[in-house]
Amino acid sequence: MKVCIMGQGYIGLPTAALFTRSGCEVVGVDISEEIVKNLNKGIIHIEEPGISEIIKKAVENKIYTASLTPQKADAFIITVPTPYIAENYSCDLSYVITACETILPYLEKGNTVIIESTIAPMSTDETIKPIFEKAGFTIGEDLYLAHCPERVLPGKIIEELIHNDRIIGGITPECSKKASEVYGQFVKGDLMLTEAKTAELSKCMENTFRDVNIALANELVKICAEIGVNALDVIEMANKHPRVNLHSPGPGVGGHCLAIDPYFIYAKAPETAKIIKLARDTNKSMPDFVCEYVKKIIKKGKIAILGVSYKGNTGDDRESPSYEIIGKLSSDYEIAIHDPHIDKPNFVSFDDAIKDSNLILVLCDHDEFKNLDYDLIKKSMESPIIFDTKNIIKEVPKEIKLFNYGNLYELS
Repeated sequence: MKVCIMGQGYIGLPTAALFTRSGCEVVGVDISEEIVKNLNKGIIHIEEPGISEIIKKAVENKIYTASLTPQKADAFIITVPTPYIAENYSCDLSYVITACETILPYLEKGNTVIIESTIAPMSTDETIKPIFEKAGFTIGEDLYLAHCPERVLPGKIIEELIHNDRIIGGITPECSKKASEVYGQFVKGDLMLTEAKTAELSKCMENTFRDVNIALANELVKICAEIGVNALDVIEMANKHPRVNLHSPGPGVGGHCLAIDPYFIYAKAPETAKIIKLARDTNKSMPDFVCEYVKKIIKKGKIAILGVSYKGNTGDDRESPSYEIIGKLSSDYEIAIHDPHIDKPNFVSFDDAIKDSNLILVLCDHDEFKNLDYDLIKKSMESPIIFDTKNIIKEVPKEIKLFNYGNLYELS
């Protein structure tokens, strides 16, 4: 089987890697000339365990090729971004539409087209299907169209692509069957065949569930800071109940899924999806909450920012609330940013970040931040203070003041 994958990012590239490992020939299409050039040398641009070795081997064996343009194939998979439109929170399908139109000259009867990009309910039926019908194809007879959303955890993408159950949402039952044959090349989890619209809403609800529950934890933090209760103790003790699992609070919600997908549902039914929108508003408010308490801790000086990735132990900073926090603080404070998983020109080493700083602000739960060099911190800071918004630092020397979501009420 030959597979053409549109988009070689956090989902497209790992998917390409696994198809090659199953013996399929893969063409990975991306709009970036630099990414294409490096991939054809076996050099990957994302931090994800296991992928680099697979791609290098596939390039050497000539079963993986990166390209700026598609090629004819048996199956085409679309893995391009789907941001939301700020004016009405609806799903921006422009990248998906462009990708679909781009593959039209390469399609042949009997091909399978799969949309992996997360999209709003009814998008495949109402927007994507007509593109191929207008080109003369009959969906379910000579072209098989399905929405098969990814559901993976950064840092474990290879493992989860293989072992997680997969939703296969076809426009017709035959479309579902054909798409399942494509994923059957490497997926060991259950292949759950359904309709495209059900698959679309299922994916959005998976991330909405998590967003709503994080919002509940974040709202609890605000309540506890206001009334003088340790929120972290409340969460720990409540979770001892056999049917309770309060999520972890934080500085906000990032990533291309949780921070965006709930809006796709809300935009479809804004008068009904009130809990979904309120949860989004709550999580969107957390950068302001963090900044409010930073200003209560120190009035001026230098802040050492530890971590901008939206998820620990990855270099993925898409939709990260850290950048909003940095932007809000930069007008009143000197900012030094350190993230061991991201290399940017304005980022500095840990030593340089904390040198002469007045506050260490932890915004990401990288393992490197769980056991900091406290001796160096005491030498580098005149009055060492840490504000840990990810609640990962459990104990510090008595010379260091630690604030987290358990004791913010001390600042009120």
